[in-house]
Amino acid sequence: MLLRNVKGIEYERERIILMDGDFLDLDWVDNGKKRLVILTHGLEGDSCRQYILGMAKIFTLNGWDALAWNCRSCSGEMNRAKRMYHHGDIADIGEVINHALKRKNYETIVLCGFSMGANITMKYLGVHGKEVPDPVKAAVGFSAPTDLRAGAEILDNFENIIYRKRFLFYLKQKMVVKASQYPGIIDLENFNRIKVWRDFDEFFSAPLNDFKDAADFYEKASAKNYMTGITVPTLLVQALNDPILPPVCFPTALCENHEFIHLEIPKNGGHVGFWRPNHEFAWSEERAFDFIKGIGLQ
Repeated sequence: MLLRNVKGIEYERERIILMDGDFLDLDWVDNGKKRLVILTHGLEGDSCRQYILGMAKIFTLNGWDALAWNCRSCSGEMNRAKRMYHHGDIADIGEVINHALKRKNYETIVLCGFSMGANITMKYLGVHGKEVPDPVKAAVGFSAPTDLRAGAEILDNFENIIYRKRFLFYLKQKMVVKASQYPGIIDLENFNRIKVWRDFDEFFSAPLNDFKDAADFYEKASAKNYMTGITVPTLLVQALNDPILPPVCFPTALCENHEFIHLEIPKNGGHVGFWRPNHEFAWSEERAFDFIKGIGLQ
């Protein structure tokens, strides 16, 4: 998957200023269409990850505009505010959607998120329910850690050490920069006290984002606590062999009788994987577009 090279996507970058004075960098493929897919990346990802580029490509080749937005601190430049981004932050995606609608009068918007981005997407739709903007007609999510407490615990498994070390390596670099921006707010010595992933959320994620503690963060950020409120057709795909999604992240009972959420659990796909060698598009990209066609949005 890491060797995949998606060609043919050229972004136009736009910086927007948020209501709190911070900024977001948005990457557009503007084909002058009335339909838009908004793409939200995963933890420590960005708009240039292959899963984002691939999804942008399949939509734009089929008559859509694409908007891949970078969460705070993820576009190559540290954000200005004390906080950065987190799994439960739905205010920023709300501002992105509203900005897109002000920039152009889109008739149809589809939200598509991956891992953390899928959790954000599901929570946003669940919290706002019938109050989401009218053009938001559907959503697709892949590999969503819908239960963040369980997702944090499984990162401590030995077989997931690569994921854990990679995330912590990049997040520590950002904490160093953030500490220089806000002296006295972040205690970098806490990195030496991290024994399990929950410690990172206790020492950094929670206080930076005004949660009481890690438990409060997990409760308020987990999409599963809000998904019953979703009111647009939504496809959620969780691969059975995903190494960092425990069974509790597969909300089967919630989705069984839900009018709008369609849960699929393929045997293979890993975490935001689904790539097929010698194919132009990943299975996830074709599945997402087929779902959108199937509900009459193409």
